[in-house]
Amino acid sequence: MFLKDKEIIGHSGSIYSSSSLGNFLFTGGADKVIAKWDVEKGVQENFSIKLSNTCYSLKFIENNILAIGLSNGDLHIIDVELKKELKFYKQHKTSIFSIQSNPFKNHFYTADLEGEIAVWGSESLNLLTILPLNCGKIRRININNDGSFIVVSCQDGKIRIFDTQFYNEVYSSYKHKEGVTSAIFNPTNNDIIISGGKDALIKVTNWKEDILIKKIPAHNFAIYDIIVFEGLKLFITGSRDKSIKTWNLNDYSFINKIDKKEGGHTHSINDLENIDLSTFASVSDDKRIIIWKFN
Repeated sequence: MFLKDKEIIGHSGSIYSSSSLGNFLFTGGADKVIAKWDVEKGVQENFSIKLSNTCYSLKFIENNILAIGLSNGDLHIIDVELKKELKFYKQHKTSIFSIQSNPFKNHFYTADLEGEIAVWGSESLNLLTILPLNCGKIRRININNDGSFIVVSCQDGKIRIFDTQFYNEVYSSYKHKEGVTSAIFNPTNNDIIISGGKDALIKVTNWKEDILIKKIPAHNFAIYDIIVFEGLKLFITGSRDKSIKTWNLNDYSFINKIDKKEGGHTHSINDLENIDLSTFASVSDDKRIIIWKFN
């Protein structure tokens, strides 16, 4: 099970997003600051980026290259080693809630409040194409094992899957009342999607056969993120209900729950981030970063 390793305090507002680079974690949120933390030492590094608006998403798209999405739709691309802005775009007109990298295609994706996905070149940092889904807020985008497909979590309740050769929609299915908030491919079988929604349910779907395998009442409120530890055969969910839960990746059975009694968060958990093969970070409206290690 995962046990609390350390707690890091430094932000002055809710933390909405995180992205790791080696032993360092970068976080952003309502205080309009991107901060860098040494995960092992639990201390802040001499690095920060002051932003004009709230940060809703951030992701490393290449070594040292960090993409940052803001509440007004601004996209900043920063070389964190050189401490230099490489590109600045105003492509999105509304909040950017998800950024995801696809290293297999040298692409990265940004998605916004109105259901628009932008596809960018990770090396050129130029816009390649736009996918106007008109599905409401896109909360998450994730890729499969070889980057050949992406799964999109849509506010209209549907999960949508696109190929990454031509970005054609290959699957669409209504799964969660009031919206899908997270969805991932099961890395042991990419035909399987694990999704979470505002309905607090986990649904396990074979999208190739369009079969619902399992429906699990998992949390009390929306499931904001799902991450996987393939080597441990586990996946983790974080929720607006302030709890983190661990699940078996093979049969989707419940293993354990972490809440404030175990030193967990006291407010909504907004993002989970894999640090290494047995460590992850959680960030919350309670302004805290907590590092969890498998024991």
